[in-house]
Amino acid sequence: MTGYMHTHKLTALTLVCALLTPLHIAAQEVPDAPWEQDFMITAYYSPLADQCCYVTGTYAQDKVLNGEGLRGADGTEVYAGMAAAPATYPFGTRIILPGIGSVTVHDRGGAIRVLEDGVHRLDLWVGHGEEGLARALAFGVQRVRGTVYPPGTAQPGESLDLLSLASPLDILKPFMALDPDLLALRPKKGDRGPSVQLLQEHLRDAGYFPRSITGFFGEETADAFRAFLTDYGLTAEPQDALSERSAAFLVAAVRRKTATFPIPTTVERTSSEQTVGTAQRTLRALGYYSGRTNGVYDDALFNAILQFQMEAGLVGDASMPGAGRIGPRTLAVLTVRWRRMHAETYAERLIALRKIDLLLAERGRTIGKFLSKGDRGKDVTALQTFLTEQGYFPEERISGLFGEVTEEALRTYQIAAGIITSITDRGAGIAGPATLASVRRAQRRSAYKLVRANGWKVL
Repeated sequence: MTGYMHTHKLTALTLVCALLTPLHIAAQEVPDAPWEQDFMITAYYSPLADQCCYVTGTYAQDKVLNGEGLRGADGTEVYAGMAAAPATYPFGTRIILPGIGSVTVHDRGGAIRVLEDGVHRLDLWVGHGEEGLARALAFGVQRVRGTVYPPGTAQPGESLDLLSLASPLDILKPFMALDPDLLALRPKKGDRGPSVQLLQEHLRDAGYFPRSITGFFGEETADAFRAFLTDYGLTAEPQDALSERSAAFLVAAVRRKTATFPIPTTVERTSSEQTVGTAQRTLRALGYYSGRTNGVYDDALFNAILQFQMEAGLVGDASMPGAGRIGPRTLAVLTVRWRRMHAETYAERLIALRKIDLLLAERGRTIGKFLSKGDRGKDVTALQTFLTEQGYFPEERISGLFGEVTEEALRTYQIAAGIITSITDRGAGIAGPATLASVRRAQRRSAYKLVRANGWKVL
């Protein structure tokens, strides 16, 4: 893999333009002096492996449409100001685009050609990841009359300010699965996009981010994230970027937040037998108490509370005020530790489910792109195999061709899964974001049951 942009670089909008606009294939001579030219301009971006969503449904397919996203065809590393132009434009050509900026030709593209009406196609690189995708989609198709400065002429300076181009995050919602998997995302400090929004929402729901959801991973988000990592004993994880493990704990913390901490009040020698018994059970679960659950506040319970307090830095020794007693401060720290313990159990399950997702993908069992009638290939085979396992598609008809039988079986599955209510609903018979998310949930549930019963070797 060279890392160069593929020659069939297309965003969704570029693809539409390529299909609807007739192309003039014959080579045209390019003047050796500046000239004015009418352009039809679209934008492309560099996909990243950990985005919330892709215009085609998957990272692999977006790379097919946009390229690897590392360098242009002449080897130049992608940057704001890089353009893909028809092959008649020498690399290094500078183009001034009123209202947009000035760009330099470093790239090519299969659909970036000269059109029959004399208009030239141009594709501008507008960023990485979710923000780049949002910017490319928002850019749309623009017609501009620009000025072209070939190499060797007195070229003006280059300038393309990405921040001046809109990147509305809401534009990505149609491409986002209904249940995006936080464990598959890797937002880091400085990022913008739906992945950051999702991180902020989880931090808010876990009680660590009381601010507005902005989609920007700035200092406030970083502070909240680090506080969560500290409370949940994840100090070995990256502190300014989401990892699979920290994501799993965060999801688990949110889902376990409504669980009621079993010790409701202060625990001391005068507490009721029921309250003391609850404290004994809780401290045993946390690994601090090994005596009997008898409701008696004895030395064993005192020492268990003291050990916890000393490890948590709440007291220095048994002579300090509050030692061996569960008061408000001790209760607050115990609550965090208890939630951490339960989150860890749930997080390990989430990590196992993520491992199942990756294993299924390696074995060609997952569907790698959106599908509809007329499609063919391994992704259609994976869909047909899934529908067969669910009892909606005849095994002998598995062919890799998405025809009427596949469409009907998919509609039946979608109704049964609650994705649509009737065959006339939008998306009926099409494997889009909601359907792919549903298929993934069903596949991982089935695989998880097998793993629990027989171990990982079954996969």
